[in-house]
Amino acid sequence: MIDHQRALIYTMVLVSASDGNMTDAELKTITETVRWLPAFRGFDVRDLTTVANECTELLADDDGLDAALDKIKRALPPRLRETAYAVACEVVAVDGTASQEELRMLELIRHKIDVDRLTAAAIERGARARYMTP
Repeated sequence: MIDHQRALIYTMVLVSASDGNMTDAELKTITETVRWLPAFRGFDVRDLTTVANECTELLADDDGLDAALDKIKRALPPRLRETAYAVACEVVAVDGTASQEELRMLELIRHKIDVDRLTAAAIERGARARYMTP
């Protein structure tokens, strides 16, 4: 069993790794999110690499994606499920474009953690708006 902070980190790692390319911008966004989001109060940012590595090691298993999604769902209280989806969208949006793999991963996460489509659309639009450029 993982805690809610690890679950949020796993969620961000899943979308970042989904296209096989964890960019510097994505890694920076994950780090900044852990530093400022209230859900991470008490989490030592120095443990971020260890937690991210735990997730990537889990993904290397044959059923790693399903196992990671199950761990995320079990660890997240209902009030943090929208937060998990929001941080995942932030990681996807930071590069300015979303790959098909990232979009598919967002869909898998949304279904697994029971974020309804209307709420997800609002979260997605908010993330996209924050990263628009002139």
